[in-house]
Amino acid sequence: MTQYAIATDLNRCVSCVACSVACKIVNGIAPGAFWNKVLRIGPNPIEGGSGQFPDVEMYYLPVTCQHCENPECVNVCPTGASMKLEDGTVQIDKSKCIGCQFCAMACPYNVRYLNEEERVVEKCTLCEQKIAQGELPECVRQCGGRARFFGDLEKGIETFVGPPDASGEFQPITKTSKPWTDEDVHHLPDVGNKPSYVYILRDRKWQGGDE
Repeated sequence: MTQYAIATDLNRCVSCVACSVACKIVNGIAPGAFWNKVLRIGPNPIEGGSGQFPDVEMYYLPVTCQHCENPECVNVCPTGASMKLEDGTVQIDKSKCIGCQFCAMACPYNVRYLNEEERVVEKCTLCEQKIAQGELPECVRQCGGRARFFGDLEKGIETFVGPPDASGEFQPITKTSKPWTDEDVHHLPDVGNKPSYVYILRDRKWQGGDE
């Protein structure tokens, strides 16, 4: 069984939005739509602090389709256009999409968009055209902070890899990121859909609401 996903080291994310720009370019996304967006979380008071600078903390949170284990967008689609593939990704068959947007309304992360010109719903595909050829998703490859990593969640986060080095070898997350514990690993809120994407955050309070 396979569940492709992205792990993001939030301690390394600098909100350069290279992931968002790269995503729009490689997928030809229309103006006003973002398959990948970066949110600022905070600044929030540090527990026991004054609540004012420098006793505050913040981090940046990239949000995109989570390619959920049990995607509600697939469950509500009346035509079968939204589907979960054997590699764990959630895809859309545009030839079957009627633009009803039930999937967009069912998505708890607000990451699906109606293509007004084609009248079909679109979202992150995890760059299926690239990973099918053994390449990385473009948002991972172009990450300015080298904070994003790609892999099979079923094999463990420690097997995820990031952009290649000068020799062309993909760099493992264990080499690029500082060590983490299970308490440092988070997901976006789970409302029964079981999001697959992983977020690593150390020494700061997670504000994602999955606990």
